[in-house]
Amino acid sequence: MKLKYFSHSAFQLTTDNGKVILIDPFLDDNPTSPIKSNDVHADYIILSHAHGDHVGDAFKIAKRCNPLFICVYELANYCISKGFNAHPLHIGGGNNFDFGRVKFTIAHHGSQTPEGNYAGSPAGIIISTGGKNIYHTGDTGLFYDMKLIGEMNSIDYMLLPIGDNFTMGIDDAVKAVEFVNPKIAIPMHYNTFPPIATDPNVFKTKVEALGKKCIVLKFGEEIQI
Repeated sequence: MKLKYFSHSAFQLTTDNGKVILIDPFLDDNPTSPIKSNDVHADYIILSHAHGDHVGDAFKIAKRCNPLFICVYELANYCISKGFNAHPLHIGGGNNFDFGRVKFTIAHHGSQTPEGNYAGSPAGIIISTGGKNIYHTGDTGLFYDMKLIGEMNSIDYMLLPIGDNFTMGIDDAVKAVEFVNPKIAIPMHYNTFPPIATDPNVFKTKVEALGKKCIVLKFGEEIQI
């Protein structure tokens, strides 16, 4: 499998069976993304919540690729209202797909559509595929139930925000890694805009001081997982 980081919270996961999953594909108006929406393909698009920097270019991509959206019930209905296919999940629920399983966790944040309408709860995302568990926390503050998530799921890769202001900052994110105990932590949601400017290498140093592994992905970098 391959994991590619576009920047902000946008990732691409290519599974063993060749399925391409985009998560929060904010690309065209993202000043740090080296890749634009016309450059990507998707079989599935998973949205953590409805803010514009997470829905991003999902609908542009969907017009070309006709993917299945996976998101909470209210946001799924919003996608359906735009003419797209969507599978609704909700917090604590999971479903099997042809690439593996997706389960949603809580995330402490907000969620509304670009029109200002309620879009359900924000979510964290656990993707189980190819023998790996990838936990994309979404936009969230620190919460103690992350410890429970780590106890109930052996997380291989934890993708978590470090930019502060709208989400966890570095110190809270380090504590989140301590709670979840993933094999590898990957920081996200930083340096896109001035309010979330931070140094991911400070996060990496603090995570490694706990005896844990951290990978700081360059914007546009893809790794084998």
